Amino acid sequence: MSVPAISASNFNVSFSVMSQLRPFAGIGSGNVGVILPGTSASLTALETQDLTVSLERAGLSPPQFTVQSARGSDAIELNDAQTAITMGASVLIVDPLSSTVGASIEKYAMAHAVKVIDYDRLTLGGSRQYYVGFNGVKAGTLLGQGLASCIRAWHVKNPNVLVTYGNPADNNAKLYADGYNAVLDPLFKSGTYTLAGRPAGTWNPPAALSEFRRQLTADPGINALLAPSDENASPVINYLRGRGVGPHTFPVTGQNATPAGLRAVLAGYQCGTVYKPVYKEAQAATALAIYLRAGIAVPASLTGGLTTTDTASHTAVPSVLLTPTWVTTANMNSTVIADRFVSAAQLCTGRYKAACKAAGISG
Repeated sequence: MSVPAISASNFNVSFSVMSQLRPFAGIGSGNVGVILPGTSASLTALETQDLTVSLERAGLSPPQFTVQSARGSDAIELNDAQTAITMGASVLIVDPLSSTVGASIEKYAMAHAVKVIDYDRLTLGGSRQYYVGFNGVKAGTLLGQGLASCIRAWHVKNPNVLVTYGNPADNNAKLYADGYNAVLDPLFKSGTYTLAGRPAGTWNPPAALSEFRRQLTADPGINALLAPSDENASPVINYLRGRGVGPHTFPVTGQNATPAGLRAVLAGYQCGTVYKPVYKEAQAATALAIYLRAGIAVPASLTGGLTTTDTASHTAVPSVLLTPTWVTTANMNSTVIADRFVSAAQLCTGRYKAACKAAGISG
C-alpha cells in the first residue's frame, strides 16, 4: 500500500486530505488519546472540534480516539494521559501545560510503549517522536514587524516601547521572543526606538496588566507595547481606553485572533494579531497519529525535513511547522472570517458594525 505524500500545504478548512489516511486507520492497533491543557474554554472547544473532525475523516471513530481537557491542572493532565494509556491508547497527542508535566507524561508513555506527539508546545527534556506546532520564531517576527509597521502608520513620535513576554517557562514564549527581539533590538540599538523595559513575563492577563501599570508608573512616556497575545493585550487596551487614549495613537500587538483582539484591531486600538489556524494543526497531528498507530514510516513530505531543537536534551525533534499569519483589517475577511475561525456575527455587533463594513466584513 503506497503512502500518500501529504504535506502541510494540503491542509484546508474542508479537511479533505484526511480521507487519504482512511486505508491506514484499519491497520493500526490501540486508540489515539488527545490531551489538551484546557486553559481557554473557547480554544479548547475549537481544538476539540477540529481534532474530532480530523480523526473521524481519517477513519477513526469513538472509542478509537478520545479528547480530554486538563482544565489548567498539571495533575489532571498527567492523570488524563495515564487514563488514556490504561484505556488502550497506543498514540498520545499531548499539548503540555508545562515541560515538567509533559516530561512526566512522556516518561510514562515510553514505559508503556506508547508513542507521543507534542502538540502546539514542545516538551523540553521530553521523549516524544514528533512535534506539531506553528513556527514560533515566525510568529514572533510577525509581532515585531507588525508593531514597527503600526508605529509608522500611526505616526508615533519618539517611540518608547515596552516589550513584554509570555511565561518564561513556556518554550513557545521563548520562540516568540526570539522572533520579535530580532526585529526590535536593531531599532533600539540605532536609537530609532527607546526601550522602556522588559519585565519578566506572564500568560496571566491580570498579571500582564499589573506588569504594564508598574512600568507605566515608572515611565509615563511609554507609547507602544509589544504584547505577545491578545489575552495579555486586552486588559491593557481597556485600561488605556479608560485613561482617554484614542484609537491609532498607542500601538499594541497581539496573538491568537481572539474575538476581543479582532475587535480591538477593528477599533484601532490593536495593530493586528497573529492568526494560527488550528484546523491545520489538528490535521497535521492526526496524520502523524495515523501513521504512528499503523507502524508506517511518516512520509518526508509531511515534515519537509524540519526539526525543532529541544534545548534541554539537545535533540532535534522531527516537526511539522505551520506558518502563522499577521491579521489586520486589510485581510481579516479573507483569513479568520473565511476560515470560520471567528464569525462575522461575533464581531460585527453594536459599535463594531461600521468598522466591519469598512473592512469588507458583513455580519
